[in-house]
Amino acid sequence: MKRVETVFLAGPDPWFPDAAAHQDRRAELVRSAGLTPVLPRVGAGLGAEARSEVAARHLYADMISDLRGADAVIANLSPWRGTSCDPATAFQCGFAAALGKPVFAYMNLLDEEDADPRGRVEALFGAMPDAEGRWRDAEGCEIEDFDLPETLLLWGEARRLFLIVTPDPWTDLTGLEMCLDRLGLYAE
Repeated sequence: MKRVETVFLAGPDPWFPDAAAHQDRRAELVRSAGLTPVLPRVGAGLGAEARSEVAARHLYADMISDLRGADAVIANLSPWRGTSCDPATAFQCGFAAALGKPVFAYMNLLDEEDADPRGRVEALFGAMPDAEGRWRDAEGCEIEDFDLPETLLLWGEARRLFLIVTPDPWTDLTGLEMCLDRLGLYAE
């Protein structure tokens, strides 16, 4: 097993309010664990004049390079703008998994009941069981329901997925700390 020295921090965190200070706190936790943080460059905070297809292609290439260069990924899979994690984070986890890199994850929630994705769909869009007992959303689409906090592919790839019930899901870094602890055990 390759020694883990660099950790890519995936998640919607670069888009949070006060993102720079939050990212600094995340990076400092990684450094205090004796590792080098790799923060995604996603274009958050760029002015409209700097946003273009060319800029997006450069940011994508940089992120892919950063993912290839990192030894592991820690992902914030907290629900983001809907019922599931940030789609870019899901992509980053899948890409890292395809490269054979270990992925550790956490999910911040306001309430323990929020750990049920079917409940999150029901709360946002409406859902009910069909005649066979399969849950379907208001459009009639079946809801993936394996009693897991996230899709089975993200859950299954994570070496660990910690659920953190917190009054402050935006800035609570308990899950990151727990992932760093597990990463340390993994690397030994």
